[in-house]
Amino acid sequence: MAHEGTNRGRVLGYLAQVAPGTPLRDGFERILRGRTGALVVMGHTREVQDLCTGGFELNVGFTATALRELAKMDGAIVLESDSHRIVRAGVQLMPAATIPTAETGTRHRTADRVARQTGVPVIAVSSSMATISLYVDAYRQFVEHPDQILSRANQALQTLERYRARLREVTVRLSGLEVQDQVTVRDVAAVAQRLEMVQRLDAELAEYVAELGSEGRLLVLQLHELTTGLPELAELVERDYRPDGNDGGDGTFGQSRLADLDSGQLLDLALVARTVGFATTDLDVRITPRGYRQVAQIHRLPRALGERLIEHFGSLQALFAASGSDLQEVEGVGEQRARAIRNGLVRVAESAYADPSPD
Repeated sequence: MAHEGTNRGRVLGYLAQVAPGTPLRDGFERILRGRTGALVVMGHTREVQDLCTGGFELNVGFTATALRELAKMDGAIVLESDSHRIVRAGVQLMPAATIPTAETGTRHRTADRVARQTGVPVIAVSSSMATISLYVDAYRQFVEHPDQILSRANQALQTLERYRARLREVTVRLSGLEVQDQVTVRDVAAVAQRLEMVQRLDAELAEYVAELGSEGRLLVLQLHELTTGLPELAELVERDYRPDGNDGGDGTFGQSRLADLDSGQLLDLALVARTVGFATTDLDVRITPRGYRQVAQIHRLPRALGERLIEHFGSLQALFAASGSDLQEVEGVGEQRARAIRNGLVRVAESAYADPSPD
C-alpha cells in the first residue's frame, strides 16, 4: 500500500494518532461538519519553521474545539510533534515550488510539498470533498471512515480464519509424520508456507486495527484469538529442522526469509523450501525432527528441561524410544519426572494419530 521507500510503520503511527476516538480525529470531524477545511502540520521542527510566515504564535494546549475554531481562519495550523500543543495558527506555508506534486488544489499541493520538503506529516481536510488526507514524505493516505475500514477488515478476517484452519491441518499432518518418522522437506515447507500466509494477513489486519482506533476493539480480540502461538510455532519448527551446526544466528535458515517472496512465489513449494534454507531441491527427501515442538506440548515440562532432553537424545525418535531409566540420565529428571515425561510422550503420540490430517 505504501509508496516505494516509505516506512509503512511510520505512516501507521500517524494514522493511529488520527484514528477514531483520538482528540485529533475529534477535531478533524468537527472541521468536516463545519465545512471549513484545514491544513495541519504535525510537528514544529526547524525545517517547518523555515517555511512559515505570518500568522499567530499561540503555544496553547490542544483541544478538538480549539482546532475547529482556528480552522476558520485562513492559513495552516502547526502542532507540536506529540500533538499536545498548538504552536501557531493562520500561518502561510512557503514550500519550494520546484518540488513535484500531482495534487491540484492549493491546500493539498501545499500539504504534499511541505511533507516532502520537511519530512513532517501534514493533514489536509477538504471541505468540498469531505475527506481527510495524511501526507508523509511522498505518500498520501486517505483517512477513511471506520465503516469502510471495517468492511475490508472483515473480509481479511474471514480469509485469515480459512488460512488458520489450513495451517492447523498441515501442522497436525506434520505431527503425525513426525511420530512415524516419515517427514519430508515437502511437509515442513507446507507448514512454513501456510504460516507465512497467516502472518501476512495478521500484519494487514494490524494496520486496520491502527486505523480504527477505538472502533477496532472487537477486531483486536478476534485477531488475538486467531494468531496466538504463531511466533512460538515458527521458532519450534525452525529449531526442529535447522541443519546441524546452524544455530540460526547467521539468518541462512528460518521462517523470516519468506518475507522476501511475493504472493505468486509463495505458492511455489519448492521455492519456499529453498528460501527457508533447505539445501536440497528434492521435496521428497526425508528429514528427522529434533523434537522441540513435540516436547513443548508435554504438560508442565519446563522449557529448559525439554531442551536438555533434546540435547541428550538428539532426535524425537530417540526420545520416544527412551526408557524411564534412560530419561533419568538427564540432569533434573528423577523417577517421578521420568514417568511424567513418558506419559506425556505417549499422549503426544496418541494425539498425533487421533487428530485427522489432510490427504
